[in-house]
Amino acid sequence: MEKRALSSQQIMGRRILRDIFNAGGLLLISAHSIISTEHIQILERHGITLTSQDVAEMGTYSEAEAFEYGPVIQEAVVQARRLFHEIRETREIPLADLRKNVIPIIQEAARTQQLFGLFACLQAKDDYTYRHNIAVGTIASLLGIWLKLPQQELMQLATAGLLHDVGKMLVPEEVLNKPGKLTGEEYEIMKSHTVLGYGILRETVGVNHRQALVALQHHERMDGSGYPFGLTQERIDAFSRIVSVADVFHAMTSKRVYRHPAPFYEVLSQMEKDIFGVLDPVVTRLFIEKIMQSLIGHSVRLTDESEGIILTVHPHNPTRPLVQAGSRFVDLSQDLSLHIQQIL
Repeated sequence: MEKRALSSQQIMGRRILRDIFNAGGLLLISAHSIISTEHIQILERHGITLTSQDVAEMGTYSEAEAFEYGPVIQEAVVQARRLFHEIRETREIPLADLRKNVIPIIQEAARTQQLFGLFACLQAKDDYTYRHNIAVGTIASLLGIWLKLPQQELMQLATAGLLHDVGKMLVPEEVLNKPGKLTGEEYEIMKSHTVLGYGILRETVGVNHRQALVALQHHERMDGSGYPFGLTQERIDAFSRIVSVADVFHAMTSKRVYRHPAPFYEVLSQMEKDIFGVLDPVVTRLFIEKIMQSLIGHSVRLTDESEGIILTVHPHNPTRPLVQAGSRFVDLSQDLSLHIQQIL
């Protein structure tokens, strides 16, 4: 293939195929990064010009990248199913086993730069209960990394996310796995999983109070509309607020027995609305911004049915990015008549 130098405009939003080093051998940009304005400034500062062989075509991601964590996540789901069945039988949490066989997978997956591929692997196609626990642990860990939590707290958060729904193992299976809508009485039984989970975690050696609070509080909401106690704002522990965001995102994007998954972009838009009173605003805003940044270079379909590529994301309005659709540039933060209909 012929090498040709590319301008800054031509490489914006494209995926870089190799590590980029400066003249002294210092790594400047890691392979598989999506080129942003900051990357372009770094390249210009060091006098580096990229060629057509350095970057992928717009919007292309290899199958290997998209499914890099597929087998790993599936192994975690298998292990979680085995261990959570053990919890249902013994009413004890095999914490050492979880730390050995599941938590390391969650921590490894949370380090990926390919968020969209990871979310595709985590999306529940089957075994929702177990896959959801893995997903919440992983997404909570991602959030913890982005929030720059200390390493010890990251380990605690991963465990708390994995075990946030452990109380469901004490809920009757006919209620937990009911294919249709729950009756009022059944819903109250289901809601008890928060208190039941807190109880079993408090009895588990090696689990601290904050981790147990996640099981108790992950359905609480900032405006007091949640359960079991209707807590508000700072009365909800920070770990619980992080796990709530992970829980809501994965539940809404997953196929359930009684409903289809909501489109990815619609979920982010709803979560953006939930910043005002429902979910923790700092955690939710960070989550949305990081996800949208990871989609730079991805193809999208707009509500006028045109297709384009996300070029840049506005920090203060992340769900309305700049999109190149053919020869035109559509700034969704300015053109409010359009929005993203689908991420392709």
